[in-house]
Amino acid sequence: MNTFPVVAALTGFMICLWLASLWIKNTSIVDMFWGMLFVGLAWGYVYTSPIATPRGFLIAFLVSLWGLRLSWHLAKRNGWQHEDHRYVAMRQRHGKHWPWLSLFVVFFLQGLIALIVALPIYSASNIAASWNIYDAIGLLLFIVGLLFEIIADHQLKVFKHDPQNRGLTMKTGLWRYSRHPNYFGDALLWWGLFLLGGAATGAWWNIISPILMTFLLMQVSGVPLTEQRMKKTRPDFSDYAACTSSFFPWFPKSQSKNEK
Repeated sequence: MNTFPVVAALTGFMICLWLASLWIKNTSIVDMFWGMLFVGLAWGYVYTSPIATPRGFLIAFLVSLWGLRLSWHLAKRNGWQHEDHRYVAMRQRHGKHWPWLSLFVVFFLQGLIALIVALPIYSASNIAASWNIYDAIGLLLFIVGLLFEIIADHQLKVFKHDPQNRGLTMKTGLWRYSRHPNYFGDALLWWGLFLLGGAATGAWWNIISPILMTFLLMQVSGVPLTEQRMKKTRPDFSDYAACTSSFFPWFPKSQSKNEK
């Protein structure tokens, strides 16, 4: 399949998004559209594929559920005027060079990462293969991962909206068993998509997709940056971190320390 139209459309979209960020002076809008990148890639691959595969349509539908929900959640949570502290720090560090620099180190970089992570989506749309056990396992992992992400985000939203919890760390619900259940769910569903689009079609090299996503969430843009901020703003975070699994859900070491 000729991927040029899809890549060209993605590049054009990232440029438009970058221009919008300059207009409103908020680089954070790239995060709001992160999920939408994959929705566009999924349906772009389906539309431009020389063959119509049921698996391709299924993955495009599943990715749409995840991507639209995530973008809507981030848009409601962050709004259009609040710039994430990560980008504020970058803006201050690079000064007048940030507008042009952000095009490459933020927008084009995220576009490139999206292309790599979306490899199973590409394979699902372009490789005809019969249904097998990998499809069933992959679908199960995707559903569990999506539910983890949705439930964790909802629990955290309710917790933050209670004035009595101001300055406190979320320690109940799924957050009792993982300090980042939403990130865990995000990683898990991409392992599910890999099984659906990569393993099920024989394209095992697509394993780079969930490995990269898991690495980013655990070591780069997810857990480390979030915990760095939490240590500075939540006095009770250290005790919580000492007895709660960082990423993979597990029983807390000390039940008493996880009470509010």
